[in-house]
Amino acid sequence: MTTEDLPLQFARTHRFSSGTPRDFTVSPDGGRVVFLRTADGRSGTGLLWLFENGSERLLADPRALGATGALPAAEAVRRERARETGGGIVSYAADADVRLVVFTLAGTLWTVRTDGGVPRRIPTARPAVAPRPAPDGSLVAYVGEGALRVVRTDGTGDRALAEPEGPEVTYGLCDHVSSESLGRTRSFWWSPEGDALLVVRVDDSPVRRWFVGDPARPGKAPRAVAYPAAGTANADLSLHLLRLDGTRVGVDLPAAADPAPGDDRAAGAFEYVVEAAWDGDGPRVLVQTRDQRSALLLRIDRTTGATAPLHRLADDAWLEFVPGTPAATASGGLVLTTRDGTRGLLLTGTGVRTPKGMYVHELLGVVGDRLHFTASEEPTEAHVWSYEPEAGFTRLTGEPGVHGAAVGGDTVVLDSATLDGRTVTVLRGGRPAGRIGVLAERPVTEPRPRFLTLGERELRAALYLPGGHRPAPDTRLPVLVHSYSGPGTQRVVRAAAWHHAVNQWFADEGFAVLTVDGRGTPGRDRAWETAVHGDQLTPVVEDHVDALRAVAELRPELDTDRVAIRGWSFGGFLAAGAVLHRPDVFHAAVAGGAPTDMRLYDTHWKERFLGHPDVCPENYERCSLVAHAHLLTRPLMLVHGMADDNVVPAHMLRFSAALLAAGRPHTVLPLTGSTHTVAGEGVADTLLRLELDFLKKSLPG
Repeated sequence: MTTEDLPLQFARTHRFSSGTPRDFTVSPDGGRVVFLRTADGRSGTGLLWLFENGSERLLADPRALGATGALPAAEAVRRERARETGGGIVSYAADADVRLVVFTLAGTLWTVRTDGGVPRRIPTARPAVAPRPAPDGSLVAYVGEGALRVVRTDGTGDRALAEPEGPEVTYGLCDHVSSESLGRTRSFWWSPEGDALLVVRVDDSPVRRWFVGDPARPGKAPRAVAYPAAGTANADLSLHLLRLDGTRVGVDLPAAADPAPGDDRAAGAFEYVVEAAWDGDGPRVLVQTRDQRSALLLRIDRTTGATAPLHRLADDAWLEFVPGTPAATASGGLVLTTRDGTRGLLLTGTGVRTPKGMYVHELLGVVGDRLHFTASEEPTEAHVWSYEPEAGFTRLTGEPGVHGAAVGGDTVVLDSATLDGRTVTVLRGGRPAGRIGVLAERPVTEPRPRFLTLGERELRAALYLPGGHRPAPDTRLPVLVHSYSGPGTQRVVRAAAWHHAVNQWFADEGFAVLTVDGRGTPGRDRAWETAVHGDQLTPVVEDHVDALRAVAELRPELDTDRVAIRGWSFGGFLAAGAVLHRPDVFHAAVAGGAPTDMRLYDTHWKERFLGHPDVCPENYERCSLVAHAHLLTRPLMLVHGMADDNVVPAHMLRFSAALLAAGRPHTVLPLTGSTHTVAGEGVADTLLRLELDFLKKSLPG
């Protein structure tokens, strides 16, 4: 009998994510919790569940509904932007009281009530995408072939509130930048009364078209993608108030920011819709300029569409907003992101700020005047906090780990990942009210990370050593660096995570594996994040060089004459950049899904760090791997998904061509049919084994 190893388990469990509950919604009275979870630790089919009165109940199982067929194109794009690799029910929305839940399966619209009954299919005039019920649950708004439509929950009255004026126009869908780089997941919001919607209109006609094809299927035409590469035109976004009586009005958004007094920079156009909301105080929207250094929070007049500023924000580097903000409290205060040397929250009208040294990851929710948020005081941990005017700031989680939560009424659903695993605990009134089952499998390779603080910059790092390793004078371990070390993601965390298991597997194959969160990663302070402004490569490579030196002093058995580095996406960029610029330190690399030409990445994400390429071309040249291909002197494997429409295959192909032109040998591994997220048995598992084989053969000695 063949024993299942870590790579095969990794692939079959979808990176150990199957069986993990997610996307919790708590009813305002705290009595009901809706969530998604697969049936076990192997299934890739999402099911819809309800937790109530201390127990779970299955609300909808797509396997029993018989809904089959191809996904609408817009839904396939939405899933790719969300890095969603599973099937079944992968998203849902609920009415204000969480009595009615809506979801789609292959373009068909379904509803199910949390107070009993079975799922009901709702006929729609067009395949449905991104459905969202009205607050009272009587209607569902959805996007059908670019139109914003509404239908009654009894299946009658399907009609369009806004039809696209051309093939490049959509109402109620996110453009590439909003979903991929801004993290905005929705583009329409119901009024509290359920009589109107605030809707984003997207016109992609100014955006340059790229064509993503499948080289393994030459008979299939490439797919056109509206991709706003750095320095090129963005989609034209506008906001509209659509009323159920058929009338509509455009929202009067400002054209450009006014320069701050004494600031000689040109005023930037407000090209980005960061977030919007509609509550009892009316609709509001947060817009940001193209240069990302100015933003306005605007109140919208629901009758005329006129706007008035509620708050102005500015930053010398870039503005980055805490997810969940801005938000309003019951007493009318606004919760905003602060810029005071860290990343915190400001409650306007009171002057209350999160304590100094606290890095806020997300505003989880506002119940009355009580806030819940996640924050780090130590970068390797994230805890759930609350704030109330009378009680002040209170930490709700204690065990080292990465904790999250969902809130409603007096209920808090704590989602806690520690090194021992994952637990989901429901608290009501501060007391345990049950647990939601976590069905994910434990890795067959038990991770054993050793957490370290290295060097003058106090770099957070994790070291993995082979099982049973004992230092010996005649035994030296080759080193494998596996980091992401880019914006928005931390890898050095005291929590169960797939990368801990993968790193331990490589360690058990004979490496000392080192992971480092360098400058630019979240969880520390503002100066740490903005240290990569203008140069995303040099500081991060320097951090890894310093970390290697420091860990070698602590562990003399590490052989710094045999150092390899591997990574994916930004981590792949780091890996390739490390062997190009510091071959004295890094002796082999595997670079997967790596952006190699910064001008080929999207406007918002790349211009945030490097500026506009027409204004700061030197920043793009400095960070380009293609421009420095002639420097390669070490073994390098390039891996890329050939269906990737985020970091498109042109990145790998241009880099490979430049290496070839410079006479630099290298290895290329194209992954047919794979996107930016490599998944599936026979691909994800085999890739790990091929990387291991390449690295073992490539290291000296």
